[in-house]
Amino acid sequence: MCGIVGYAGTRECGDILIDGLRRLEYRGYDSAGVAIHTTNGVERVRAEGKLANLERAFRDTPLHGTVGIGHTRWATHGRPSEANAHPHMVDGFVVVHNGIIENHMELRDELEAGGDRFESETDTEIIAHLVARERPKTDSLLEAVRNTMAQVRGSYAVVVMNADEPDLMVAARQASPLIVGLGDGENFAASDVPAIMMHTRDVVFMNDGDFAVIRRDSVEFSDTSGAPVTHTAKRILWDPVSAEKQGYKHFMLKEIHEQPDRIIDTMRGRVSLETNHVHFPDMALDDEVLSSVKRIIILACGTSYHAGMVGRYAIEKLARVPVEVDLASEFRYRDPVIGEGTLIVAISQSGETADTLAAVAEAKRRGAKAIAICNVIESTLTRVCEGTIYTHAGPEIGVASTKAFTTQLVALYLLAIWLAQERGTQEPAERIELLEGLRRIPGQIEKCIQDEARIREFARNYVDVHSFLFLGRGMQFPIALEGALKLKEISYIHAEGYAAGEMKHGPIALIDDDLPVVVVAPRNEHYEKVLSNLEEVKARGGRVIAVTSEPAGDVLRHADDVMTIPEVPELLQPLVTVIPLQLLSYCIADIKGTDIDQPRNLAKSVTVE
Repeated sequence: MCGIVGYAGTRECGDILIDGLRRLEYRGYDSAGVAIHTTNGVERVRAEGKLANLERAFRDTPLHGTVGIGHTRWATHGRPSEANAHPHMVDGFVVVHNGIIENHMELRDELEAGGDRFESETDTEIIAHLVARERPKTDSLLEAVRNTMAQVRGSYAVVVMNADEPDLMVAARQASPLIVGLGDGENFAASDVPAIMMHTRDVVFMNDGDFAVIRRDSVEFSDTSGAPVTHTAKRILWDPVSAEKQGYKHFMLKEIHEQPDRIIDTMRGRVSLETNHVHFPDMALDDEVLSSVKRIIILACGTSYHAGMVGRYAIEKLARVPVEVDLASEFRYRDPVIGEGTLIVAISQSGETADTLAAVAEAKRRGAKAIAICNVIESTLTRVCEGTIYTHAGPEIGVASTKAFTTQLVALYLLAIWLAQERGTQEPAERIELLEGLRRIPGQIEKCIQDEARIREFARNYVDVHSFLFLGRGMQFPIALEGALKLKEISYIHAEGYAAGEMKHGPIALIDDDLPVVVVAPRNEHYEKVLSNLEEVKARGGRVIAVTSEPAGDVLRHADDVMTIPEVPELLQPLVTVIPLQLLSYCIADIKGTDIDQPRNLAKSVTVE
């Protein structure tokens, strides 16, 4: 969460910093600020609320200089306010920080006992006070920052400047993403690649325990002991235009429409047309490990957790391996049993989700092997796992995930097929049929997306309701959960996903003519049972929105509104049933006028526990 951008070069950096923050605003938008070395020392401008407020403040009070740092905040410690906005400054030492300082109260008490006075409620300000205390004892700002971070427990990506050292900034990383961009006569720091893509494609992904001294003409890396560290820059091949709206009203709508192409990208190079085999050339799991897998645990949070729930069905059906799906945020707190032959599959769009990283670390500590499903190259998760299946969704700017989810599903299907193929648990004819079905999915999703205008028409009937119930059976239960999550995230309407067979065990008490019930009922082995659930809702005066296969048939007689999907192999149906639910959520939120791309209180990459 939160976004950092730093610049050291020869150009005026104010606009560079603010443009970088604009590209990181999906990471947090409670407040923002910049600090720049000027002829008057370090000066800063901060503002509460969206980045537009900072832009107005900066126009009113422009700062001129060629070295500076900026930050956009998602509030953890302290309410959103200008006083709590970064950068924080103490005696000329300026700090921006992502992460959580776990011992901040202990350090704050110690500093206040020594006479320090705090201007904010944040844990970050402690870092500025500590650096100011340490700098007179050391030979360099780097040493002061290193000594400071040795006193801190928790996660951090930190960039520090000193008013008396105007040509440099010092960066440090521990369990929170931070990159360094290498340019020609200029260098950058940032918490994510989009912030600097317009200026450089050569990026160093800092490791935990790394420190960097960044000047316009040099970058020097070292570790916690002060020993030099050598890094090789990675060349980023994303197209910057893909992170722009390209005429769509919202990034979320653009990303819904991108799903067919991104699914093709996720399959590209992994499915042989000649042999109909799935290949993962970067999967560092040998035959001995594969043959010894007795149990798989999928770890994820939020939307990725729902993808993992779908993946469980596919892996168990095809590879005949028992699969558990755990919320990563709960996993390590239940003293999990990790026996011999346990394989972890960790799913994270960003690869920096703190809960997922902590869960993987715990599982590996207990002897498990781990693979990642992730969208971000060289993210932390990909570096701690034995192998990675990259989803190739491209930059996803909308906070509510869409294309990241469907590409995760495709990655999980490919993983299930690959495991079955390697373990000999699937007949070749079944594999060929399933791969043919996957190849047709992009076109079938295109057909679903074309229903947007009709969905918008009936969505107007639901903008004033206070609650929704989503029902699904089997593989459609996680899709019901995902549909409810999308609606609540962007429309602020309460929504609950439930297993359809469980409706009679409680939720049926809620049903009346004020409660819309979304029933996910494609034609499959559960179709008749879900139709019975639908009829139970109608018998009690409920309003039914149904997702079903073409032709709609019986569903039309019982539902108030119907969204149809093409006929799809049953195992692959979640890839298409989720599309109408994404569009329904988007249309309701758009009609309500909520901030779809930046919903309140949310952030794209949850890098704190």
